[in-house]
Amino acid sequence: MSSFSASMFAGAICAAALAAAAAAAQTPPPAPRLFGDSALTVRDRISIEVIGHGPDLVFIPGLASSRETWRATAERLRGRYRLHLIQIAGFAGEPARGNGTDDVLAPTAEAIDAYIVAQRLAPAVVIGHSLGGTIALYLAEHHPADLKKALIVDAFPFFAAVMMGPSATVDQVRPMVQRLASAPPPTAEARSKMIEPMVTGDADRARIVAWGEASDPAVVQHALADDLLLDLRAGLPAITTPITVLYPDNVSLGAPVGAADKIYGAAFAGLPHVILRRVDGSRHFIMFDQPAAFAADLDAFLAS
Repeated sequence: MSSFSASMFAGAICAAALAAAAAAAQTPPPAPRLFGDSALTVRDRISIEVIGHGPDLVFIPGLASSRETWRATAERLRGRYRLHLIQIAGFAGEPARGNGTDDVLAPTAEAIDAYIVAQRLAPAVVIGHSLGGTIALYLAEHHPADLKKALIVDAFPFFAAVMMGPSATVDQVRPMVQRLASAPPPTAEARSKMIEPMVTGDADRARIVAWGEASDPAVVQHALADDLLLDLRAGLPAITTPITVLYPDNVSLGAPVGAADKIYGAAFAGLPHVILRRVDGSRHFIMFDQPAAFAADLDAFLAS
């Protein structure tokens, strides 16, 4: 991926997240359960829908996203695994509760770890997309004994470095975060266009836009700021948890074939126990763009 393509894509994610925040003008209704025969637990910063029977898997969706990100996966695996489908409070119709003020990312990660421990899931198998992948990496750094292994779907140890280069620092990112936070709200048409770089299908794009518009604006803004300012690079060499990273080729966004390998390879170079797997023909929402390839990679991860 050229530096232009990488920064354009990362900038689109930031802009789309802020667009989602600006779009939500009132308290959303409670997020629905995906399955009628599931069990739902509501906590201060997360809710957890549990479905299926077998070994436990914990799934975390991304910024302003619903646990519906994992619906097809849950339908496919529920006969062999017990899935814990997390939704972060304030996202996609989930009331903000404890995430209504100040920091979101680290407290939510700690809440997920507390759930893993309380439910005796540790050491847990965790799968996270985007911000959920960042949370999985955070858990690997801060609570290594509680993770057996993790699958990270298109996330980075320091997301801001995708836009500002590998030498970027947290102090350099702060002014950008302030500018993004004060940006004027975009129109509905602009919000839809901002989501376009993240997924190839029109129906999937409409679904992701709807999640954003059902999200709490303050929670999305705080979570985005947390993500941009969280730098996990220094802790990578000490991580002992086996980690697989799935990443898109972004060729449909103008990236040269195979160039994404350099971006993600450099980002995770300090991580000793990592497997990097590119999913061709995909953008940020790999599980929507290439469902068969995603399922195969997930199965390979679970079997490892």
